[in-house]
Amino acid sequence: MRELDLDTLMFFEGHLDALDLYRSFEELLYDSFHNVNKRVQKTQITFFNRHVFACISFARVKRKAEMPKDYLVLTLGLPVPLDSERVAVKTEPYPGRWTHHIVISRPDELDEELLSWIRESYDYADMK
Repeated sequence: MRELDLDTLMFFEGHLDALDLYRSFEELLYDSFHNVNKRVQKTQITFFNRHVFACISFARVKRKAEMPKDYLVLTLGLPVPLDSERVAVKTEPYPGRWTHHIVISRPDELDEELLSWIRESYDYADMK
């Protein structure tokens, strides 16, 4: 597994129980895509190629009672809306751009379906 940089470790301060899940997510990204850059910000970790294709945050995208104890929120931008119960929130901030927020709380949720959505977002960002 890759070493995490200090900024990433600081981002998880107060959310250490989600760190192993994040490490698995990051490993999936770097193993699956050839051009992945990362920027750690105060409220999210942004992944980009030419443009942003994925963000990880701790945003509350459901009522507190519906959120798992330890989780990550994956945000993806796609040209079409996803029709899946796994998507907690989807919005169309402008025509032809859909933002999806997906709650991830277990390693088994880092599956082929999720990877296909990330790949679609990666390709969409790369062609802009």
